[in-house]
Amino acid sequence: MSPHLLLPIPPGAVTLGDSEVAPCPLILFTSGDIHLLLRARMFLLPSLPRLPGLQLRQPWAPSPRPAVSSCPPRQRLVFLKTHKSGSSSVLNLLHRYGDRHGLRFALPDRYQFGYPRLFQASRVKGYRPQGGVGTQTPFHILCHHMRFNLKEVLQVMPSDSFFFSIVRDPAALARSAFSYYKSTSSAFRKAPSLAAFLASPRAFYRSGARGDHYARNLLWFDFGLPFPPEMRPKRGNPRPPRDPNAPGTHILPSATGPRAQTIDSNAVFQPDSTVADGHGQTGSPASLDLGSSSFIQWGLAWLDSVFDLVMVAEYFDESLVLLADALCWGLDDVVGFVHNAQAGGEQGHNAVGNSGLTPEDRQLTARARAWNNLDWALYVHFNRSLWARIEQYGQSRLESAVAKLRARREALAKHCLEGGEALDPKYISDRRFRPFQFGSAKVLGYRLRSGLSPHDREECERLATPELQYKDKLDAKQFPPTVSAPLKASQLLSP
Repeated sequence: MSPHLLLPIPPGAVTLGDSEVAPCPLILFTSGDIHLLLRARMFLLPSLPRLPGLQLRQPWAPSPRPAVSSCPPRQRLVFLKTHKSGSSSVLNLLHRYGDRHGLRFALPDRYQFGYPRLFQASRVKGYRPQGGVGTQTPFHILCHHMRFNLKEVLQVMPSDSFFFSIVRDPAALARSAFSYYKSTSSAFRKAPSLAAFLASPRAFYRSGARGDHYARNLLWFDFGLPFPPEMRPKRGNPRPPRDPNAPGTHILPSATGPRAQTIDSNAVFQPDSTVADGHGQTGSPASLDLGSSSFIQWGLAWLDSVFDLVMVAEYFDESLVLLADALCWGLDDVVGFVHNAQAGGEQGHNAVGNSGLTPEDRQLTARARAWNNLDWALYVHFNRSLWARIEQYGQSRLESAVAKLRARREALAKHCLEGGEALDPKYISDRRFRPFQFGSAKVLGYRLRSGLSPHDREECERLATPELQYKDKLDAKQFPPTVSAPLKASQLLSP
């Protein structure tokens, strides 16, 4: 048996239907049944519909804090860097924090950990398996692009690491991905426009074709989750036997609270243009046919058990405040500039609602969410959990912290940057700050002001350095080139 995922359940008794199991079991997801591995013995569990009995901790529950006024900062971090979701901006703040504090990064040999293959510990530079020769120097931060694979991640990082990631509305993600990966995805390459692709995606998309993981449910793929059986490629039949986006009646698990989003099975083709609570959330978001509803619920429940926080790109600053609070960091530790933004796209991370959109844009948004139905389920789930966490944190307290964060970012931009904002790469002559150009749109970057003091210039350089150059900088710091022994004078003489 070759399990696809190793699914841990948090400590504490876990009730599944009528049965109870001891603390800390492991669940193996296979292509067929679900198995329970407990104390090295295998038990067959009931099928997926038993999921509603599974009790998992709520990811937004406030962690107990010591009675003292301060807490030690968390420095064992695993960040799942999802694609086209604002993750490069998060990566920069992790690079800066680790760089300033002398932390050790788990780095890839190049820039990704064998993506799109599942993460393997052997791809971490300098990693030695347990029991190998020599003592393994511990890693503090794992944060570069990978397809998440918990079993292998835990070979590299301790189990008490802080796990977090970021998601984005699939409609906004689709717009960015189509522009960025048009030359990489065969489905996107064949489509004349995103609107044409979403109007008839199966005319272009073939499950399993090269690069087509970028074209559908990219977030679900990055999280390393298995796909429902009807969405897996079949041998000799690249098309799924049925359209998983056909209108249906399955819904996501219900939630409570003013920001809980209800899934309306008809709204996918008739999106509601209202905005709930002034936060840019559609009052009745696009629905999905979750034909494998229990399967999807298993995936979401597992993510809740693994990830301590999942940020939402549309509420980026709010997410940063919650991140700083969870890590016991200061606001200055999470202040930074937007990285890997495309020219002509939205600068920053703003909530995407249907108000103010043209009928064509509303239709494209609905179709993008329907086509990326698993990503939409992820997004609704984690948008809901983020706002539940905000309720715990306190709305007025959050607003005050967000205002301070934005004021600090604006002050840093004016102090550090030429023009105080991101620039077209043609104006950036210093290769250390010129971002890698990929896709049809230009990727913006930063140019530093002249006349900065040495101390200020060092910090401004950290803020402006793109992810690839910063990774190279960290690599050289952790793995300095070997210096050859000096030649003897006799060796320098010509024969």
